[in-house]
Amino acid sequence: MTLDATTLPVIFAALMGVSILLYVILDGFDLGVGLLFPFAGAEERDRMIASIGPFWDANETWLVLAIGILLVAFPTAHGTILTALYLPVAIMLIGLILRGVAFEFRAKAPLAHKRSWDRAFFAGSLMTSASQGFMLGMYVMGLEWTLFHIGFAALTAGALTVAYSFIGAGWVILKTDGALQIKAVSWARGGIWGMALGLGAVSLATPFISTRIFERWFSFPEVVLLAPLPLISLALIVLVWVALRHLPTKNDHFAWFPFAGATTLMVLGFFGMGYSFYPYIVPEQMTIYEAASSPESLKIILFGALIVLPMIIGYTVLSYTVFRGKATSLTYD
Repeated sequence: MTLDATTLPVIFAALMGVSILLYVILDGFDLGVGLLFPFAGAEERDRMIASIGPFWDANETWLVLAIGILLVAFPTAHGTILTALYLPVAIMLIGLILRGVAFEFRAKAPLAHKRSWDRAFFAGSLMTSASQGFMLGMYVMGLEWTLFHIGFAALTAGALTVAYSFIGAGWVILKTDGALQIKAVSWARGGIWGMALGLGAVSLATPFISTRIFERWFSFPEVVLLAPLPLISLALIVLVWVALRHLPTKNDHFAWFPFAGATTLMVLGFFGMGYSFYPYIVPEQMTIYEAASSPESLKIILFGALIVLPMIIGYTVLSYTVFRGKATSLTYD
């Protein structure tokens, strides 16, 4: 394969897309755990924190990588997107900072202040989740600030927040047992419908953004070839719902299924969006080829990415391998 002005933007768009997808899945579940804090008792919150403790900080690496790729590989698009989304990006950063501070201080502050830091951890999770959902809605609508677009973005903000709570509940089902696992099953039963609403809203709205996207989905034979995507998503939602009706089970069978199902739904939704918007990086305004840096710059950046990516993947796999199994009680002795 020749690395030129045609192939390099595609490679970096794929790298950025995979980074965003991994962030949504990996940081999505620990954001979801924070969103579920108000529904858990004090000891349950400690165990929920223990379930994400070895992973949550590293999970955010994928967001840094995605934004870094956007900045260095597609600088024009970086300026356009972040300028249009300046306010929700600022709220997201404040939420991430608040989460990080609360995560550390809840374990070190006097016991009387622990509840306040738990509330701060929830607030940071809510700010981050809602702002990301709002940005998703505005991006899908073409980054134009109209009342209708803001209303749609508010809908996706709520839907993504509930979706994160669902995948967070799926993580708690996977990593815990006993009374907390039973609680997590009930949380997931409610959260799955928010996830279905979010996927449905974005999926239904996207084809009507432009004639080009509509034709990509509904012209022949594409409409036939793409039909399995929504059908598989619908079938998976039904299967997860059925599984939740029978959880928890003896010997903890199928405790992995809600989390795996939520992950698969996010992957399917992501590929649907990728298919809809390609080759545009700013919807209907700027393609990846127009926004890309020079081929010479991209080759140097690619060399660095080939060094950094294996390291990130390596320590991610290592952490999830070392800390596999059920989360135990949280102690700082």
